[in-house]
Amino acid sequence: MTTIGVEEEYLLLDPVTGLPVPLADKVRAAAGLAHLVADQEVQCELLQAQVEVATPVCGTLEEAGGHLLRLRHAIGAAAEAHGCRIAACGTPPLRHRHPVAVTDQARYRAMLTQAPQLVAEQLVNGMHVHVAVPSRETGVQVLNRIRVWLPTLTAMSANSPLWDGHDTGFASWRTVIFGRWPVSGAPPFFRDEADYDRRVTRLLESGVISDSGQLYWQARLSARYPTVEVRCLDVQLRADDAVMLAGMTHALVDTALMETAAGAPVPDCAPELLQVALWHAARHGLSDTLICPSGRPRRAGDVLYQLLRHVAPALDASGATRQVTALVHRLLQNGTGADRQRAALAEGGIRAVTELIGAESSMS
Repeated sequence: MTTIGVEEEYLLLDPVTGLPVPLADKVRAAAGLAHLVADQEVQCELLQAQVEVATPVCGTLEEAGGHLLRLRHAIGAAAEAHGCRIAACGTPPLRHRHPVAVTDQARYRAMLTQAPQLVAEQLVNGMHVHVAVPSRETGVQVLNRIRVWLPTLTAMSANSPLWDGHDTGFASWRTVIFGRWPVSGAPPFFRDEADYDRRVTRLLESGVISDSGQLYWQARLSARYPTVEVRCLDVQLRADDAVMLAGMTHALVDTALMETAAGAPVPDCAPELLQVALWHAARHGLSDTLICPSGRPRRAGDVLYQLLRHVAPALDASGATRQVTALVHRLLQNGTGADRQRAALAEGGIRAVTELIGAESSMS
C-alpha cells in the first residue's frame, strides 16, 4: 500500500462575533508547547488568521484519521487558550472590513506586493492529500489520469458557500477565489516528466510566479516530497469527512498507478471541458448534476457511484472499502459541508453557522 499524508488549514474565529482574528503565531506557539504535537506538524499560513497542520507519513487511512483528530484537538485547545476557536471551513462566514495581517515571511510579503487584493481575500482553507509515487515520471502519469476526477472531488468536498455574511450561490467559493491566481485550476496534460519540468521552468522564468509553491494547480507533483499532491478539496467540517476524502483520493492515485503499470489508455478530456466541469462542481456541489469524466452531465449521485466503482479494487487492497463507502453514503444522505452551512443560515442566520462550524470542527 502506498503511504499517505494530509494537510488541513483552519481559520481562527472570535467565538462571539464569528470574525477572523490574527492570533496564528500565538496559537501555533501554544500548540507547540503541548506534548501532543511534534515539530513541523503545525505550520504558518499566508494570513495571521489561519493555521495549517500536517500529519506524519501514514501507512493506513485509520492512522491518518487518528493524527487528524489529534491535531484538531491540539489546535482547538491552543485556540481556546487564546480566546478564539478553530473553524474547519473553506471560507469565513464573516470578514473584517480591513485585511487580516500577512504572516511576516519574505515569500508572503512578496505575494502581498504582487497582488494585494488577492492576498486580502485569501481567507480560504483547503485540505491537501499527499500520496506517494515511485518516481516523478510515474507521478506525471498519475496526474494525467486523475485530472478528470478532480471536479467530482471538488463537489464532494464543497464547504465554502458563504462570504461577507451572505450565500455566494457557490458551494465552493474557495475554488473560485483560488482560480484567480496566475497558475490555477486543473493541471494540464503533460507528455512526460521532462515536459512537466520544461513547462514549470518556463512559468518560473516568466517572473509572474516566484517559486513552485505558486503552482496552484488542483493537483501537482510535490516539490518537497515524493508524492502527488491533490489540492482541490475544501477543508472539512468533520474529521471523518476528511478521512473519507483522503481515502477516495488515495484510492484514486493507487488506481492510476495500477493503470499506468498496465499501460491502460489515459482519459481524454479537453481543457475547456475540464474547466467547465470544475466550475460547475464549485457552483453546485452535489445538489445538481456533475460533468462526468466522459464530459456528459449526470446526476451527482450516479457520478459518485461511478467513482466508487472506478477505485473499488484499490479500496479493497487497502482495506478501506467499508469505511469509505459508508461515509460516501452518509455524504449523499446528509449533504456536503456547504449544504449544512446553508441549512444553518436558513434556520438561524450567521450566528447559527458559526456555532455549527465551531461544533463540527472538533467532532470525529
